[in-house]
Amino acid sequence: MSQLGDDVLVARAVGGDTTAINDLLRLHYDRLYSLCLRMTGNEADALDACQEALLAVVRGLPSFDRRSAFPTWAYRVTTNACLDELRRRRRRPIASVDDMAAIEHRDLPEHAAERLDVQAALNRLPPEFRAAVVLRDLTGMSYEDISATLGIPPGTVRSRIARGRAALADHLGAPDREPDQRRQRPTPDEPVKP
Repeated sequence: MSQLGDDVLVARAVGGDTTAINDLLRLHYDRLYSLCLRMTGNEADALDACQEALLAVVRGLPSFDRRSAFPTWAYRVTTNACLDELRRRRRRPIASVDDMAAIEHRDLPEHAAERLDVQAALNRLPPEFRAAVVLRDLTGMSYEDISATLGIPPGTVRSRIARGRAALADHLGAPDREPDQRRQRPTPDEPVKP
């Protein structure tokens, strides 16, 4: 594989260099697949979404305007492919998250079970919250890059991340709160308790 940077590979790929296209996709595949896996929650859907994303990246390269870095643009394309896969998934029957978690927890080491718990909690998030949380916490993207990737204002990104993280904490069972006390807010008449 080439040691060339994204800018050079993109320029060559746009020019029709198939080796540059392959090098560019190989260079970013692991991160794009990880994003797909976290977004979709299972390997089969992640592979489908990642394949669609890679095809969309190749098709879209001629129109890539370089206003953002290639990885940011590729994450946007991949996120859209994942959201499309999640929409398709809604139209077909799937096992419940609890059923999947019960099956996946058999004979697994403790750390793997914890990862499955996090993935099951991610699967419960609405796709728009999941996308924002995964892009921030898995890929480490900045709020500005997430805003560009999802095509939403930065304030909306912050809101979705905050709400998504809060929902994840609830789904995972925050250890410092009892289940019936999670996410309870005082009514306007009640004073806030420390």
